[in-house]
Amino acid sequence: MSETVVAVDIGGTHARFALAEIDSGRVISLGEAVTLKTAEHASLQTAWEDFGRQVGGALPRAAAIAIACPVRGDVLKLTNNPWIIRPALVNEKLGVDRHVLINDFEAVGHAVAQAGSEHFVHLTGPEDDLPDSGTISIIGPGTGLGVAHIWRGYGSYHVQATEGGHIDFAPLDSIEDALLKALRQRYRRVSVERIVSGPGLPDIYAALAAIEGRAVHAMDDKTLWTLALEGSDSLATAAVDRFCMALGSVAGDIALAQGGGAVVIAGGLGLRIKDILVQSGFADRFRAKGRFEGLMASLPVKLITHPQPGLFGAAAAFARDFG
Repeated sequence: MSETVVAVDIGGTHARFALAEIDSGRVISLGEAVTLKTAEHASLQTAWEDFGRQVGGALPRAAAIAIACPVRGDVLKLTNNPWIIRPALVNEKLGVDRHVLINDFEAVGHAVAQAGSEHFVHLTGPEDDLPDSGTISIIGPGTGLGVAHIWRGYGSYHVQATEGGHIDFAPLDSIEDALLKALRQRYRRVSVERIVSGPGLPDIYAALAAIEGRAVHAMDDKTLWTLALEGSDSLATAAVDRFCMALGSVAGDIALAQGGGAVVIAGGLGLRIKDILVQSGFADRFRAKGRFEGLMASLPVKLITHPQPGLFGAAAAFARDFG
C-alpha cells in the first residue's frame, strides 16, 4: 500500500520540501518542490510548519530528511546555516512517527539507485543503461566535491557515502603543476576538492593568468562561472575546460579505487556545465589511466538530470527503510 512522506533537502541557503508517494520500497511520485530560505526561518520546525501552511492541511507523519553535513553525533550543525538539528528530537519537533535523516550526498546515491533511465544523459563510454549489479561510482562537484558509491545486487542496493573528495590532487601536465605549486603556498596539503568544486575555479583562473603574465582582478566563484558560461572571458572559458579535465581525471581515479562498473556525475554544478562537459577534455582524462585505458573506455559515464535529486533521494532512502 502506498504512503505519503514529506521529503526535505536542507542546504546552507535553502531548504526544499515536497510530498512524495512511496510504495514497495520505491518512490512512485514526487510533488512540486517548495523552496524556503533558511535565513528567514528560525529552525527546521518553523520551516516545516511554513511548508504545511503552504500546502494546506495536516502533513504526513513521516519525514525523509537530507542535510548538507555529516550525520553523526547528538547535534547537527551546518556551516552556512544557523539551524541546529538534534536527531533524537526530530519526531517530537516535527510531529512525525518515523523519519530518516541522511547526508545530502548519500541522498544523491539513493536517487541514482532509484531514478529511471530518463533522468540520465550520456557523457562518455558505452551508451548502456547503468548496470543492475555491481558498483556505481558517484561524483558530485558543487560547493565541495561529494563522492559516494552504490552497490546493486540480489534485487536490492546499498549506498555508501565517502570522503573521496579529500584525496590528493595529482597534476598531469605543466599547467596543473603550476596550479598545485600555487595552492601549496596556502595549503599544506592540496585535495582534489580544492580544484574540482565551484570555489576552485578562481584558483584555476589565477594559475592560467600567471602563466600568461596577466594581472587579474579578484572575483568570487559565482561571478567567474557566469563569465565563463557566457563566453565573455576567454581565460575564464579556458579555466572551465581545465576544470572539466580535472573532473575527468578524478572521476576515473574514483572508479578505479571503488571498482565501479559505471560512473555518475551529480550535483548542481555538473548539471550546469552538462553541454560543456561533452565537448571538453573530460572523456580523454577519464580514460587516461595507462594500462587500464581499455577498462576505463568500457565504463558508461552518465550525468543525472533529475531536477530534485536530494528530495527524490531522501524519499528513496525512506522507502528503502520503511516502504
